[in-house]
Amino acid sequence: MDDPVFRHFFGDRLGNQLERQAAGLGSGVIVSPDGYILTNNHVIETADEIEVALNDGRKFEAVIVGRDPESDLAVLRIKAGDELPSITLAPGDSLAVGDVVLAIGNPFGVGQTVTMGIVSALGRSHLGINTFENFIQTDAAINPGNSGGALVDADGNLVGVNAAIYSRSGGSLGIGFAIPVSLARDVMEQIISTGSVVRGWIGVEIQEITPDLADSFGLPESKGALIAGVVRGSPAERAGIKPGDVLLAIDKRDISDAQNMLEAISRLAPGSQVRFHLRRKSDERDVDVEIGRRPLLNQARK
Repeated sequence: MDDPVFRHFFGDRLGNQLERQAAGLGSGVIVSPDGYILTNNHVIETADEIEVALNDGRKFEAVIVGRDPESDLAVLRIKAGDELPSITLAPGDSLAVGDVVLAIGNPFGVGQTVTMGIVSALGRSHLGINTFENFIQTDAAINPGNSGGALVDADGNLVGVNAAIYSRSGGSLGIGFAIPVSLARDVMEQIISTGSVVRGWIGVEIQEITPDLADSFGLPESKGALIAGVVRGSPAERAGIKPGDVLLAIDKRDISDAQNMLEAISRLAPGSQVRFHLRRKSDERDVDVEIGRRPLLNQARK
């Protein structure tokens, strides 16, 4: 608009049309007749306005009930004026490797599609996608636009929320990941009740114990989680946990690695007293830690 030749031909007729707006597309699943919708946080996190288009052609403005960036889940709500058809959530332990699953969504904006595959693996973590990872891996085709859509079993029950794919081209290569219904249910219920997700926290930086680290610290094995740093004034510092300690167990439950430790602490109730079993140099000891509340990462927006 600052180009004089451009202005000679077009003048000011374009007005504010150069203030471009971008539109994104994702999927979601209705989880209750009164309009609650489960989707991915990355689908809606930068949105100024959200419109939900149902399969019957109706469209509604949606509000964000709450979102949880660390699990990449969000809950929306629409008011349709009548009861909406909603999905049934499967039990958390109902899925096994080899089970047939269907991925439902709106890839590339072509309209609702259903693709079929099997469960390739359960409990996938260490992928660097989310803070809390416990993915279902499937070869059902999941493409851009499927994010937030339903992964269902052969009976039509929700077993996961489609979240990510491994791809070098942007298209499906048969490696897709979905957030399991057990995690999605817990996050959704907390968001609907309080608008955010409450997790336990002790204030440490953790590191995987590699065989080389185990040798350098004189550890008999590479199990556990290495405390690489302690936040000043945190529950861990008050309990006497120090950098270099190796966490072996929480409340008598063995800790296998750093991700396992993160998930175990997140499930603890803030304010509770929990016994941690540590190795410090060649000695093992127990310390009692008062669990704090994990800081929120812009989780809720009303």
